[in-house]
Amino acid sequence: MRKYFTKKNVSNIVFVIALAILLVPTSREWVMRQIAFSPSVSKEENREQLSSYNWNLKGTNTGDIDFETFKGKVIFVNFWATWCPPCRAEMPMIQKLYNDYKNKIVFIFVTNENKATVEKYFFENGYDLPVYDSNSTPPENFTKTNSIPASYLIDKNGQIIISKTGSADWSSKKVRTIIDELLKEKNLK
Repeated sequence: MRKYFTKKNVSNIVFVIALAILLVPTSREWVMRQIAFSPSVSKEENREQLSSYNWNLKGTNTGDIDFETFKGKVIFVNFWATWCPPCRAEMPMIQKLYNDYKNKIVFIFVTNENKATVEKYFFENGYDLPVYDSNSTPPENFTKTNSIPASYLIDKNGQIIISKTGSADWSSKKVRTIIDELLKEKNLK
């Protein structure tokens, strides 16, 4: 009987799987989704205060907004793009979070892609997140990185509780517990 699982065959199989992960975007996204962890909460002494609420956003699939109107609310901000594999990997988890918290916290998804591209991507994947394009410069806290996805969870007092670059499991029990706690807190300002 021939040996099918020789060392050479196993290494060839591993090589083909690794190549598929690198070359096929959907497999990359799937792998990233499987290894996505809950984002870390910043230690209280390391939390940044939002530098400003002076930011205007043009709605891509929703109305225009003035970020200032969300002062005193819990806010989730995500910078993303349809062509970005880590962005695409975390999007199903963000959609789940949005489905459960859209009437409790503010969600802002920022991209510079055109409306047709966003709508096509959302239609193909069943997403209904509110997407915006910046009409003005975002708060300085959001401009420290050019990497996407970049996500921020901000409390009612403007403190950045979570600042995460790269994909994460935003629908985890940990994130939901943090949001629930933030919703219970009183606005100190």
